[in-house]
Amino acid sequence: MAAERMSRVDTAWLRMDNDVNLMMIVGVWLLEPGITLAALRERVGEKLLKYARFRQCAVPDMAGAAWVDDTAFEIEAHVVPATLERDGGRSERQALQALCGELASTALDPKRPRWQFHLVERYEDGGFTGSALVARIHHCIGDGIALISVMMSITDGGADPPQRKPREAEEADEAQGELDWLAKAVLEPFTDLTVKAIGMYGKGVSRSMDLLAHPEQSLLDTLGAARGGAQILADVAALALMPDDSPTRLKGKPVGRKVVAWSEPLPLGEVKAVGKGLGCSVNDVLLACAAGAIGAYLAAKGDDPAGQDIRAMVPVNLRPLEKAWQLGNRFGLAPLVLPIGIANPVERVYEVHRRMAQLKGSYQPLLAFAVLALSGLFVKPVQDAVTGMFAKKATAVMTNVPGPAVPLKFLGSTLRQTMFWVPASGDIGMGVSILSYGGGVQFGLVTDERLCPDPQAIIDGFGPEFERLLLLTLMLPWAGQEA
Repeated sequence: MAAERMSRVDTAWLRMDNDVNLMMIVGVWLLEPGITLAALRERVGEKLLKYARFRQCAVPDMAGAAWVDDTAFEIEAHVVPATLERDGGRSERQALQALCGELASTALDPKRPRWQFHLVERYEDGGFTGSALVARIHHCIGDGIALISVMMSITDGGADPPQRKPREAEEADEAQGELDWLAKAVLEPFTDLTVKAIGMYGKGVSRSMDLLAHPEQSLLDTLGAARGGAQILADVAALALMPDDSPTRLKGKPVGRKVVAWSEPLPLGEVKAVGKGLGCSVNDVLLACAAGAIGAYLAAKGDDPAGQDIRAMVPVNLRPLEKAWQLGNRFGLAPLVLPIGIANPVERVYEVHRRMAQLKGSYQPLLAFAVLALSGLFVKPVQDAVTGMFAKKATAVMTNVPGPAVPLKFLGSTLRQTMFWVPASGDIGMGVSILSYGGGVQFGLVTDERLCPDPQAIIDGFGPEFERLLLLTLMLPWAGQEA
C-alpha cells in the first residue's frame, strides 16, 4: 500500500480528538431543487476523489501518522442517506439541527478515510423545498480555507486540483523542516529562546516565516530586523503568560453532546455600509455583534456581563489562497478578547476595532502554529497538555470565512444557503462561525449541551444587535454633515 508521512501539524489535529470534542468540521448545504443520492455519489466519485486525501486512511504509528491508500474504498460508506427525526413537535429546521448536532458528536470511522456526506433528499423549511447535505471532514485533512477550496471544486464548473510536481513536493519538505526548527525554538526555555530569536534573522528561518506570514513580501523588509526580533519575543511571552479566561456559564467541563444553530443571512451590503460609516472593517462589525449577542444571552440567564470579556481563539490563514488545494493545516491562532460587557453597540465596535489593531503585525498566530507543529511530535498525553494550554485561555473558537459573492450551482440545483461549524479543542465548549455567501452573511454556533443547551437563543440575538448598531450608525453625523 502506498504511504505518505503526515505533517506534524496534521498529526497534532488527528490526535486532538477527546471524549468531549471531536476534531471534525461539519457543514450543511441547502440545495433547491433537491438532488438524489445516486447523482451525489457520482459527482463525489468524479470530483472529490481526485484529491488523494479523500481516498486515504489516517493511520497513527510510533513516528506520528501516515496517509495510507484505502484499497477497499467504498463510496457507499462515505456518501450515505440520512433521515430527520421530527418527534416532539420539532420543526423541519430543528430536526436538521438535531441531526447536525448528533453527527458532530459522533466519531468518524478510523478504519476508513475520515470524511462522510449525509444526504436528506427531501427537506422543507418555510418556502424552501429541496435537499440538505451535511458534510463531516476531519481537521487532519485540511483547515477551513483548504476545505472551502475543495467544496468549490465539486460544484458545477469547479476546477480540478492541480497535479503536484516533484519539485513542489521537495520544496514543501524543505519548508516543513524549517517549520520544525521554528516550532522547537518556541517551546525552548526563554533563555535559550532569546539566542534563537536572534538567529531568526538568518536565511533559513526568516524564509520560512516569510513563506507563512507574508507569502508575497519580505517580513524583514516590512518590519525591520530589530523590531521583528523584539516583536517575536514579546509575542512569545504574551502567549506563555496569557491569563486564563474569565469564568462564565459558557466555560467549564463539557459533556460531549453538541447542539448547533444558525441564523438567517444579514444583507452584506448593509454590514459594509455600517463598517464604512464607523470607519471600521466588516469583521469588526460582525465580531462586535457576536459579542453583544453573547452578552445579552448571559444577561437573560441572570448573569451580569457588565465589564466582562471572553477570549476567542481566532484562526488566521498562513498560506497563499492559490495553494489551498494542497490541503493540510496552515493556520495560526490569534487570541481576541471580546468585550461582551459593553452595552452600547457603537462603543463595542470601536473597542473590537482597537483590539484587532493590536493583533496586526503580531507573530502570535505563527507561534501558535509552531506550537501545534511541535506537539505533533509528542506522545498524546504531552500533546494534550500543550494543546490544553489554549483551551484554558479561551471560551470559544471563532472564525470568519468569506465565501462566493454569487450563489453556486451543484448538480444543476442552486446552493441557497450554506453554513459550517468549527471544532473546539480541549475543554472549549463553543464554536462561532461567520460566513458570507451570495450577498448575505450569517452566523453559526455549535455548543456543548451542558454549557449552553440553547445556542439558538444566542443566534437569535445577532440580528437585533445588528439592527441596533445600524440604527445608531444612521443617527451619527456622516462626513460633510454638521454634528
